[in-house]
Amino acid sequence: MGLSSLNNTFDELSALLDRHSIASDAAELQGMLTGMLAGGMPMDNKEWLGALADFINQSDALPVEVKRAVQTLFDQTCEQLKASDFALSLCMPDDASPINDRGQALVNWVQGFMLGFGLHQADLTRCSEDVKEALEDFSEIARMDEEMPENEESEQALFEVMEYVRMSAMLCFNELGAHRGPSAQANKTLH
Repeated sequence: MGLSSLNNTFDELSALLDRHSIASDAAELQGMLTGMLAGGMPMDNKEWLGALADFINQSDALPVEVKRAVQTLFDQTCEQLKASDFALSLCMPDDASPINDRGQALVNWVQGFMLGFGLHQADLTRCSEDVKEALEDFSEIARMDEEMPENEESEQALFEVMEYVRMSAMLCFNELGAHRGPSAQANKTLH
């Protein structure tokens, strides 16, 4: 599955998961992966796929086709998080999708993020106040369940919340993620 854009990815990956009777959607999946990485899981960790299968497929191994698609999403997410230009793109339904579908996908993304983050970051005492506040806000967002009217005001509000989630996820990753390779660690000690 060639994942050209994350909007296309949402539809393709969600359909693939559905075909294999996996209850998660692509937003929740990317949220979980992002949360794991933001919580400190090294990008070269090889055990993340098993942990993911435990949660989304009741501990059964993922079908090969799903593994490939999830690996591609993981690789894309890693590249976006490592980029210096705030490149993280949330895997969401297309903007033409009904607003309540996009709102539910955002809730699923945040719930996935919180789960993944919790798997790798148990010690919140070392988090900055900004990260703690973001996580508290994520907890609130994860509980959103109100229907939104299809109007410009709701569109703007959803866009703002999505942008806040995107920036907050990158904040968590930049502060706690294990994205610094050996050369970055060496540069730190040289200063």
